[in-house]
Amino acid sequence: MNMGSIGKERKRLAASFKYATQGLLHVIKKERNMQIHLSVACIVVFLAYFFSVSKIEWILLLLCIGIVISLESVNTAIERTVDLCTKDMKPLAKQAKDTAAAAVFVFAIISVIIGLIIFTIPFLKFLNLL
Repeated sequence: MNMGSIGKERKRLAASFKYATQGLLHVIKKERNMQIHLSVACIVVFLAYFFSVSKIEWILLLLCIGIVISLESVNTAIERTVDLCTKDMKPLAKQAKDTAAAAVFVFAIISVIIGLIIFTIPFLKFLNLL
């Protein structure tokens, strides 16, 4: 690689980060469900700090947060793509949207269960119930 192509690679890399950031900001600003996920994520991070969870628990919680946010972003992309392809109510378009939403829903439920496993005992101890 010569110096010119390295410069072009850096510009393309910078542009890809810029576009990803724009996509993330769009979904945060425009999607109610993403705003809900981020609000819950802030509460979870606060609770993890408050209860001094272990490193492994931090990792699990951050993975859950990251995966839910990623799935919600993909869900939004699928919804926009379907909307771009058809304005008519078509059964396959509905199935595509519903299935993408289901992916977020399933992992959000799994994340809640993981959160309950991590926080139940510390919360009960905090309330002096254990």
